[in-house]
Amino acid sequence: MDTLLIIAGLLVSIVGILGCILPALPGPPLSLLGLLLIHFTNKISLPSSLLWIMAIVTVIVSVLDYVVPIWGTKKAGGTKYGIKGATAGLLFGFFVGPAGMIVGPFVGALLGEILGGRRDKGVLKAAFGSFFGFLMGIGMKLTASLVMLFYYFLYVLPVVF
Repeated sequence: MDTLLIIAGLLVSIVGILGCILPALPGPPLSLLGLLLIHFTNKISLPSSLLWIMAIVTVIVSVLDYVVPIWGTKKAGGTKYGIKGATAGLLFGFFVGPAGMIVGPFVGALLGEILGGRRDKGVLKAAFGSFFGFLMGIGMKLTASLVMLFYYFLYVLPVVF
């Protein structure tokens, strides 16, 4: 049973890494699940403080993943219309699928700025700010999931070898 949990933990952790790049999969929560699976083996006992810290990091990164594209729009000079558009695009993209999650905030910020009456180069700047915010979200998720994978191997390798 321990071997099955260790293998399942590794597979779920790998899918978690992929989920950081593919918007349809929840990357950090899957990586956390990978840690939890090995924690329930008889041979490996992760410190509860580590699990709590990783759970908190997972929640924070998951929330920020939705906030950062909007923040990117604002930092790139987007108006309230661009920010509202990026938010609407993100929500719409969530229901469309992976491509919608990538394109939605960009198109939403662009349309929001245009509908708000803006016609200068700042329209594209705000939209690209949303896209770069999306990329920052991927970076945060990937970092969190890779740290969890590091801890997976840190605790599994001594048991396996």
